[in-house]
Amino acid sequence: MFYPGLFFQTPSLLYGTMAVCSGQTMPDHRTEGRCTVEWKLELVPIPVSDVDRAKAFYTEGVGFELDVDHRASDEFRVVQLTLPGSACSIAVGTGIVQTPPGSVQGLQLVVADVEAARAELLGRGVEISAVQHFDGRDWRPGGGGEWNSFAFFSDPDGNGWTLQQGPARD
Repeated sequence: MFYPGLFFQTPSLLYGTMAVCSGQTMPDHRTEGRCTVEWKLELVPIPVSDVDRAKAFYTEGVGFELDVDHRASDEFRVVQLTLPGSACSIAVGTGIVQTPPGSVQGLQLVVADVEAARAELLGRGVEISAVQHFDGRDWRPGGGGEWNSFAFFSDPDGNGWTLQQGPARD
C-alpha cells in the first residue's frame, strides 16, 4: 500500500532571523519586496528493493545518520537518514514510493574536498569512480576546481549519486 506524503521529518533549521510578512510568508531579496512562501527541501525518497541492505549501505557505507526506523505494518516502513551537516534527509522503505528501485539518478552531494570525500567512501567500502571534470565537451580525469570536480557512486539498487566539489563554507 502506498501512503503519499506520510514521512517523519526532522525540524527545519533557521539561519539568521527574518521578518514575517504575513502568516507563513517570508520576505525574499529575489521578489523585490514582495512576500513569498519559504520553501525547504527536507526529504527525498529513494526507491530500494531491500530496506535493511539500503539502511546498512547508507549508514555504514556513506555515513548517513539514522533519524527514524518506523514500521507501521508489513506494508509500510520508513527509514529516514540524514548526512551530518545536511538540512535534507533521504527516506528508504516499504510503501513510501511507487517508483522502481534504482530509478533515482543525479542526486548530488556537495563537499569542500572531493578527493577527501572519495577517500572516505572508499575506506567505508563504497565503490566510487575516480575524480573527473567536464571540459565543455568530454569528461576528463582529475579535478577541475570548485564546481567542476566530480566522483560518482550508486547504492546497491543502482540509485545514482554524484559528489561535487564546491567552495568551503563557514
